Amino acid sequence: MFRTALRNVLAHKARLLMTTLAVMLGVAFVAGTLVFTSTLSAAFEKSSAKGFEGVDVVVRPGSSGDGPDADPGGPSDLPRELLERTRELPGVEHATGAVSGFAALAGKDGGLVGQGWSTRGGNYYTGPDGSGEDPRYDLRDGRAPRGSGEVALDSRTAERTGYGVGDTVRLSVSGPVREEKVTGVFDTDDGDVAAGGTLVLFDTATAQELFSQPGRYSEIVLTASGGVDQRELKRSVEGILPEQAEAVTGQTLADDQARMIEAEMEGMRTGLLVFAGISLFVGVFIIANTFTMLVAQRTRELALLRAVGAGRRQVTRSVLVEALVVGAIAAGIGLLAGIGIGAGLRSMMGTFGATVPDGPLVVTPAAVAASLVVGVVVTVLAAWLPARRAAKVPPVAAMGSVHAPATVRGLVVRNTIGAVLAGAGAALVLAATGMDDGKLPMSAGAGLLVIGVFVLTPLLSRPVIALASPVMRAFGVSGKLARLNAVRNPRRTAATAAALMIGLTLITGLTVIASSVQKGIDKMATESLRADYVVSMANYLPLSPEIERTLAEQDGVTAVSPMRHSPSRVGGDYMPLTGVDGEDFGKLVELDFVQGSFADLGGESVIVDTGTAKAHGWRTGSVLEVLYEDGERGELTVGGLYRDNEMMTGVMLDTAVLDPHLEKATSMQVMVATEGGPSESTKSALEDALGNNPAVLVQDKEDVSESVAQMITLMLNMLYGLLAMAVVVAVLGVVNTLAMSVFERSQEIGMLRAIGLDRRGTKRMIRLESLVISLFGGVLGVGLGVFFGWAAGELISASLSTYELVLPWGRMGVFLALAALVGVLAALWPARRAARLNMLEAIKTE
Repeated sequence: MFRTALRNVLAHKARLLMTTLAVMLGVAFVAGTLVFTSTLSAAFEKSSAKGFEGVDVVVRPGSSGDGPDADPGGPSDLPRELLERTRELPGVEHATGAVSGFAALAGKDGGLVGQGWSTRGGNYYTGPDGSGEDPRYDLRDGRAPRGSGEVALDSRTAERTGYGVGDTVRLSVSGPVREEKVTGVFDTDDGDVAAGGTLVLFDTATAQELFSQPGRYSEIVLTASGGVDQRELKRSVEGILPEQAEAVTGQTLADDQARMIEAEMEGMRTGLLVFAGISLFVGVFIIANTFTMLVAQRTRELALLRAVGAGRRQVTRSVLVEALVVGAIAAGIGLLAGIGIGAGLRSMMGTFGATVPDGPLVVTPAAVAASLVVGVVVTVLAAWLPARRAAKVPPVAAMGSVHAPATVRGLVVRNTIGAVLAGAGAALVLAATGMDDGKLPMSAGAGLLVIGVFVLTPLLSRPVIALASPVMRAFGVSGKLARLNAVRNPRRTAATAAALMIGLTLITGLTVIASSVQKGIDKMATESLRADYVVSMANYLPLSPEIERTLAEQDGVTAVSPMRHSPSRVGGDYMPLTGVDGEDFGKLVELDFVQGSFADLGGESVIVDTGTAKAHGWRTGSVLEVLYEDGERGELTVGGLYRDNEMMTGVMLDTAVLDPHLEKATSMQVMVATEGGPSESTKSALEDALGNNPAVLVQDKEDVSESVAQMITLMLNMLYGLLAMAVVVAVLGVVNTLAMSVFERSQEIGMLRAIGLDRRGTKRMIRLESLVISLFGGVLGVGLGVFFGWAAGELISASLSTYELVLPWGRMGVFLALAALVGVLAALWPARRAARLNMLEAIKTE
């Protein structure tokens, strides 16, 4: 039986080709994902570990505690006195005071250089006497910065931008543009720089002024002298640390960084593997379809084996061995293709502006094992039902021409199971829309519904395809024959259409959700924002107070209000306070007040959103005890209550009350109203006033909405690209089904040709059959996608009050057109093969 199975594989190479391709694509996706993420993870971990070479212990500000009396502002930076004390400890070879923060560097084209969050600034520490060298940075050209107006650039950034010693660069720290002279270029093993970020170094005094306070450091880096262990040095340092400071070994920092990188890679890996799973799931239908048809075509052969003594288990094992061989071959090819995909994805990251640290391509044993196991297991499981069906072929069937069709009882059982699954899935999805956290029930319900619809697809195929009858009649005999062929074997039609249905269900559902969310965001911006412009940092870090002052001084500006966020404790609970301009805030936003108005915002009187007030039992007139971030206490009175929304929420008070408690009065954003309203000239004037800063965004309502739309569109396009794999697999399924159908109906096609159906008519018949089956799957997919999009929207609307269901008819029309195109393209080779059949060879009896 083993030799028989191998011979069958070799005898049906062409018929098993599409199955092999389907499995290979799915396995390649899995292998490529694992290789790609492992390679990235290893490269970043290696770069990170290299960045901690020479770092034995780091002293940094520690936690401020969680008690009601704990300072909500957190610990401040480390004083110079602590640096001096650590330098005097036995076993310390070097003690370096480090200061760091955000610094946006503009390229020669005026654009922001680096990856946003990793565009950092720091200090070049020259020691207590100012004549030493910073062991963290190796100067390649020039010298270290010695005062205000001088900077040094990392060598990667210098090469990327073309800047060199003597050039003047433009950069921004928290708002205002600074022009600095490049005095040096240095090499660094910093992992962020290796990943595409930038690092700009100032002298220590300037860095402290920009990122901290004079005489204070973000952290202290210690290098141990020879023979001193990191843990030994750490214990020595802990003896002199103040209460809100901690010492961490360099090895611990490297390990923490490695775990963080692995966690980030795990999220990416999981997301990509989900789409690989979808492709494999779609491939299951192709595999099951292929082996079902192979079994049907070999009915007499299998029955004859039973008649000469083969047992049911032997027949089952024979079919499963075929599946095992096909799966092993496909998995092996898919693994090699996946390794190539992983290498290609890594090299492609550079074309998208992302930089990956140097490192080898990593193919782990786990990736190899997972790819091979997945390919073989998926193929064998998909072939199991056809194998069981083959084993049930009675020996007496060897005397007939074909095996008996499915019984009425079997169809009733199938339809009953499908109806139960679909009904239960739909009910669970509907129930989840009314739950506070219905993500898990909705996902389970969606899975049951898809499976139920798949089981019911043979039942649905006849009435749905019948709707196409009027159109098919226009194509004459070819159209009528195509419609009849499409419903002749409902199970085969269902399995073919289901593969395409799943892909279009996901694509349509995601499109409905994305379109609806975008509509909700547009509505929110229109209804909540009265300001003409919103000014913020490109990386959403706080803005310098100079930005607010500069905007307020511009001609034509009628109202300006910052939005400051200050960590505080209200009534013993951690709660950030939002500082706004009490006089101008009402001119810039629209709030739905339940009690009070903007007039109640000023002095010690605050306004609070209804959700926060209800959670704490507050009402107008309630007195709130506040612990500000500087440790001082105060009392605020609730003057008004407003309905919260996605843009405005929390406790709002006048900046005149909040600012005295802030170390630095920075803002997350500044809202601006102008005399003539938004216009290109007004926007350009504001940008010019801010020095055409590459790190500062000046956005009107449309810009705010478009920035969100761009993120949604980018994410949607990425998902489309990933789901395209499932659609490609579905195309292979249609080609596979049609090719095997042509083979199965060779006699019939030969007879049609003999009685007058020409080659063109034969091709048209096959193409129309493929078109009908593909559109059937497309209609089911779009219908399910709209339902799931609506259901998911009901959950989203709980957190996005302006959410509004949008049905993108144009895109859904494109999806159906795509399904039709899939049908036409998939039929090209089977139609050509059918038209070229030799009539006499086809109609002769065996």
